[in-house]
Amino acid sequence: MRRLLVASLLALSASGAFAAEIPGLPKISTERREQLVRDGFRYDKLPPELRARIDQDETQRLCTEYRNEPPPEVAAHIEKLARDSIVFPQDGNFLGDWKKGEALSLNGYGLRMGDDPKRQVGGNCYACHEMSPTELSYGTLGPSLKAYGKLRDYDREAIKEAYIKIYNPNATVACSTMPRFGTNKILSIDDIRHILAFLFDPESPVNRAE
Repeated sequence: MRRLLVASLLALSASGAFAAEIPGLPKISTERREQLVRDGFRYDKLPPELRARIDQDETQRLCTEYRNEPPPEVAAHIEKLARDSIVFPQDGNFLGDWKKGEALSLNGYGLRMGDDPKRQVGGNCYACHEMSPTELSYGTLGPSLKAYGKLRDYDREAIKEAYIKIYNPNATVACSTMPRFGTNKILSIDDIRHILAFLFDPESPVNRAE
């Protein structure tokens, strides 16, 4: 059990999720930490799609190296990498169906070993954010998004900015803890448009805050 716990914590650390050393574990180099992750998950026996979850990309390596507090020049480099990864809707339309966006926001399915690849992966937005005022269960890791569009006068530039944050939040915060939904292909462009509609459509419950 302890070995599994340590391996899991090291996996999170390798992904750049932790900004500091884990209490109770010895301080080790990034290289040693990554090797422990590989050993713990029998890296050489994993299929390529699962190896990709353990291998850090450049952004993850830099955020791990600087404990999520990179110096300005490194932060600027990370943000440029993120901006370069963003693909915008070809038709220029950023809003989809808010009802589909609501379903995606509530859906936490996907990205686990053994999950059905044909089943819709969700954004699981409520795990970190308050959104609709009628939803009683939500996380507080991220800011409240209640009345998000209304507070921004449904401005088109604000919609585009929110698209960027969802597609790759590292474009605005170098070592953001928010998932890179678009860049990592967790959500499709249409999925992101539906979630944006949930945030910005005047008829969405998000913008009918009490």
